[in-house]
Amino acid sequence: MRAKLFLIILCCAAWTACQGTDGRSDAHGHAHEAEAAHDHGEHDHDGHSHGAEGHDHDGHDHESHSHGAEEPEHEAGAAAGEISLPAAKAAAAGVEVGTVTAGPFRDVIVAGGRVMPAPGDETAVVAPVSGVVSFSRPLVAGAQVSKGAPMFTVSSERLQDGDAVERARIAYEKARAEYVRDSSLVGDRIVSQKEFEATVERYETARLAYEAIAREDGSGGAVVEAPVGGYVKSCPVREGDYVDVGTPLAVVTQNRRLNLRVDVPERYYPKLAGVVSANFRAASGGTLHRLSDLNGRMVAYGRNADDASAYIPVTFSFDNAADVVAGSFAEVWLLSSERQGVLSLPVEALTEEQGVYFVYVQLDEDCYRKQAVTTGATDGERVEITAGLADGERVVTRGAIHVKLASASNAIPAHSHNH
Repeated sequence: MRAKLFLIILCCAAWTACQGTDGRSDAHGHAHEAEAAHDHGEHDHDGHSHGAEGHDHDGHDHESHSHGAEEPEHEAGAAAGEISLPAAKAAAAGVEVGTVTAGPFRDVIVAGGRVMPAPGDETAVVAPVSGVVSFSRPLVAGAQVSKGAPMFTVSSERLQDGDAVERARIAYEKARAEYVRDSSLVGDRIVSQKEFEATVERYETARLAYEAIAREDGSGGAVVEAPVGGYVKSCPVREGDYVDVGTPLAVVTQNRRLNLRVDVPERYYPKLAGVVSANFRAASGGTLHRLSDLNGRMVAYGRNADDASAYIPVTFSFDNAADVVAGSFAEVWLLSSERQGVLSLPVEALTEEQGVYFVYVQLDEDCYRKQAVTTGATDGERVEITAGLADGERVVTRGAIHVKLASASNAIPAHSHNH
């Protein structure tokens, strides 16, 4: 009796274990590492032993527990280490690919500089007489003026010495009257030729002085006109200021030609003789400018360091066709002797992570590989690649940031088969 009761208990325990296993299998629907030794076909538990008794469960069919011969295939979109970016999306994002080819590359000296007005491109406007300043038009930095346009009026009408224009008019009319009188007398020898020549000299001097400051409308004050056409760079005087003759009233710049002054460390002095051109990026904008495109040329370089610093000045002159702001600071790349057989890429082809530079090599139309590279010199436009790439490889040259973002999206873990 006890033996039968013990056998019934073992059967119940075995049946309960099979039902639990079957439920878990249906819930997951995947292979468990603990069941690696099981056959994933039809699971007949013939001879399934439970305990030391070796109890058999004939007819226990685990067909419902079957996983099938093959697992569903889950793909992450690319093999490990590869970046998937469909060609259509890459084209829409502006991604461009080019072939790495060895070619010429110039030695570079990196330095800082400043854009300055070229000599002769700026003209000072000065007061022709002493007096009080009034503005003929609003004059602020950047205001455009035409040659001969009135800018100021300087009047001393209410000052102790009186109006300078009126004084010049009186002197002119007096000299003219003497000239007319002596002209009629010199023929009769009443006035000598020497006296007449002195009269003519006084008349011409008075006439020039009056015409230089006289106003066409006949009102008081001297009109100050723009000597050249251009833009107002500065205006140090205010309405109502008193000025003396020759006092600067404004500076007009034509803004057509600019200078680039570069401060080069002393250690590069032996290389300055070989500098042929320069690229620069002004702080006022992110555009890289090539002096070769702006009719630029080297004016001179210093033969000694500046007294106030340990830098040697190098000066370039160029056309302001790029609307560069005079006075702005700039990052400069001086271009020196040329080297052949150098691998280089555009600056925008590189991305940087924690001090390491990477490029993206195209494996096929939709697939890329992230590749670490070692960089050398840069001219602001291209970067020398000293290690990490081979001649002939296809590399992303524009839009590398979009490929980098695609690599981040590819990094999301795929559905795992292991639990």
